[in-house]
Amino acid sequence: MAESTSPGGADLSALRIDDRDRGRSGDRKRWVIGGLAALALALAGAVALGVFARTPVVETEVARSAAGAGEVALLNASGYITPRLRATVAAKITARVVDVLVDEGMHVDRGQILARLDESDARRELLVAETARDATAAQLDSLRVNLANAEREWRRQRELQRGGFTTDEALDQARTTADSLRAQLAALREQVRAADAQIGVARQGVENCTVRAPFSGVVVSKDAQVGEMVSPISAGGGFTRTGIATVVDMASLEIEVDVNESYIARVVPGQRVDAVLDAYPEWHIPAKVRTVIPTADRQKATVKVRIALDRLDPRILPDMGVKVSFLGAEGNGVGSARGVLVPAAAVHRQAGRAAVFVVRDGVLERRAVSLGAAVDSGVEVTAGVAAGDEVVVSPAAGLRDGLAVKVKRP
Repeated sequence: MAESTSPGGADLSALRIDDRDRGRSGDRKRWVIGGLAALALALAGAVALGVFARTPVVETEVARSAAGAGEVALLNASGYITPRLRATVAAKITARVVDVLVDEGMHVDRGQILARLDESDARRELLVAETARDATAAQLDSLRVNLANAEREWRRQRELQRGGFTTDEALDQARTTADSLRAQLAALREQVRAADAQIGVARQGVENCTVRAPFSGVVVSKDAQVGEMVSPISAGGGFTRTGIATVVDMASLEIEVDVNESYIARVVPGQRVDAVLDAYPEWHIPAKVRTVIPTADRQKATVKVRIALDRLDPRILPDMGVKVSFLGAEGNGVGSARGVLVPAAAVHRQAGRAAVFVVRDGVLERRAVSLGAAVDSGVEVTAGVAAGDEVVVSPAAGLRDGLAVKVKRP
């Protein structure tokens, strides 16, 4: 084979790769690829071991039939939180507001000042009444002096008449004068009493310019501002307020519901009730029927029932929506269809729906459930869980459907 040279005369044959060098390079590549594969398998094994080592451990409890659980839900209804003692405090007079001393959310005591009204006119009326009384009282001294003089004249005429030095007519005139002054003095005393009463009315007018709390409670509405006119009656169109503030006695909060008259026979005073606020759906509040109002609403065919709360809480506010379950002993023939009982801590909410985690063959199943009434031993589940299912108690945040778990055994 002829040797090839470049135009410059260089020998290109020197650029050939020796077959032995080519073999050694291929071996190095195979060793590198093999090492990387082994390293990847080792890392995958370590990750798998780590995952299995961190398998969540959950605590479970077996769902049991609600039969024999004691109290059952006889009837469900919805209503609102209402106070027995609630008042919109208004002024007794028509006047302009000069000061408002309360705001929404403020606690007030009985007799505490809520607002002050313009009292300039009332004080002028008080001054007039006091001046009239003083003027009337000033006449009393003059009458007393005249009466004392008339009585002395009458006694003198009587002594003279006994000695025959005066006539009967003069004696009668002296007696008449004394009696007349005595009557005038009595009338003037009554006028002074009337003037004192008028002063009392004027002072009450001044007192009416101060608006006070009728009972202890919390201000839930501030209805008037400084500079506005207030009146006990609707006057002046929309420019006159009829109230200063609304006060609610939080200690008198209760539940008011309307029960269909077809089911009112299931409700009796003293009956146990389970209440759930719409704002706190996981919070079951114990209560009992306080009274059944003895009249029906013919328009709605309902009877009003008032329910007393066993314990008050700052979270309970007037006009909150509430759902109640009237409870009764099982076996009375009117109980609802029974489900199963699970611990209250097993129920969680996701996207606004109640759900529980059920462990089946070591794997979690998330199930949406329908809840019934709360009982002393847990929460009644009417759909989604069967008796004998293992439900997770107090599920952790990282749990999900299909996750393998280990069950903590006692």
